[in-house]
Amino acid sequence: MNLDNFKSIYFIGIGGIGMSALAHYFVNQGAKVSGYDRNKTELTKELENIGVEISYDEKIDFLEDVKNIQLAIFTPAINQENIYFQYFKKSQVPLLKRSQILGEITKSLDTIAVAGTHGKTTTSSIIAHILTSDNKDGLSFIGGITSNYKSNFSIGEGDFSVVEADEYDRSFMNLSPNTIVLTSMDADHLDIYENKDSLVRAFKDFTNLLSDNKKLIVEENISHFFEANLSYGFKKDNDLQIINIQIKEGLYLFDIVFKNQTYENFLFKMPGDYNLLNAAGSILACLVNGITVESIKRGLQSYSGVKRRFDIQLSLPKLIYIDDYAHHPKEIDSLLGAVKSFYPNKFIVGVFQPHLFSRTRDFMDYFAESLSGFDQIFLLPIYPAREAPIKGVDSFVLMQKIKNNNKRIINSVSELFSFLNRDLDMVLLTIGAGDIDQWPKKIKKIALNA
Repeated sequence: MNLDNFKSIYFIGIGGIGMSALAHYFVNQGAKVSGYDRNKTELTKELENIGVEISYDEKIDFLEDVKNIQLAIFTPAINQENIYFQYFKKSQVPLLKRSQILGEITKSLDTIAVAGTHGKTTTSSIIAHILTSDNKDGLSFIGGITSNYKSNFSIGEGDFSVVEADEYDRSFMNLSPNTIVLTSMDADHLDIYENKDSLVRAFKDFTNLLSDNKKLIVEENISHFFEANLSYGFKKDNDLQIINIQIKEGLYLFDIVFKNQTYENFLFKMPGDYNLLNAAGSILACLVNGITVESIKRGLQSYSGVKRRFDIQLSLPKLIYIDDYAHHPKEIDSLLGAVKSFYPNKFIVGVFQPHLFSRTRDFMDYFAESLSGFDQIFLLPIYPAREAPIKGVDSFVLMQKIKNNNKRIINSVSELFSFLNRDLDMVLLTIGAGDIDQWPKKIKKIALNA
């Protein structure tokens, strides 16, 4: 398929993080881009600012929006009863998944694909930043807004592409990776995968797409699942080991051992052991692709993180406010551990929005256990995304299971502040996926004007 032949492209669910990156790519290529999304967000506003026409309603007169379209792209998150999806499904216009298009775009480049149930956004953005800092970047499609470039998409003159490989509905099988970094394989998306074993099989199928197993890079806790790989982490038997970790002026300072040689003085500012693992996987991916140690050090030191990944929004005398995408119990555990290690004496308040009825149902007890670790916890109603409600699954049921008497269901930022004790020396965290990503501006406004 020659994508250059398509000059008018329609995106169904254009406001998604992956879809908006693709939309930026096609605008950059000179195509006329338009689309539909249910909600107006910062991502859709950004697209509108560069000339993308977006409809926020499933309109009866929608034919005006799509009459000259040559290609339609959809996200699996879209409800397939959507009027645009149904129209293109029945039309002669090609209707393709986001991952199919991504595979077409990147197949001619040296593609570094980052997969895993956690850590893939941070890891892929670190790799992309190191390559950009070394003028080796080609294309990058990241599942988050990078702090360095304020975007989820970048384009350069290099031969590499960096792609966040989505395991949801096996979308990553549409890619042609030359290097794979696999960060984790915890049970998730159980609405798609029957159990963890079927999830593991999907990841194994993905790694089999590699023609060269020397470029399969796997986090230490899951390396035993794969016969031929390079492993990374804290253990001595890894191909890349992080050693001599110090915290210095708010930064991690560490050394690495690679091929029996020690390289010293790597600086990295993202808190938490899980972020050190993300850094290690990124370093190894860059090393096997010929990036020098000095270039890696320089890129790692200047890396500023990703929006909604330990994203420090405020740092006031009595209030540290952090926004994070954590939407799985394992991610919440990692986040809370990092907060406690960096702010050991502070009162920790969590505001959590569960994402999907099915995920909340499948991990109800695990969520309850993770959320019990906060000093105070607030729950928002479940964000449904693509799903219909499931009987007996809601935030009230989850709240009952949390072993913490300091808990409450809320619906708004003003309600949150009415229950916060502002005299406490606290860390406030907004966590989860959904429209909680609209809360930081409101929280900062109230906190700064109090």
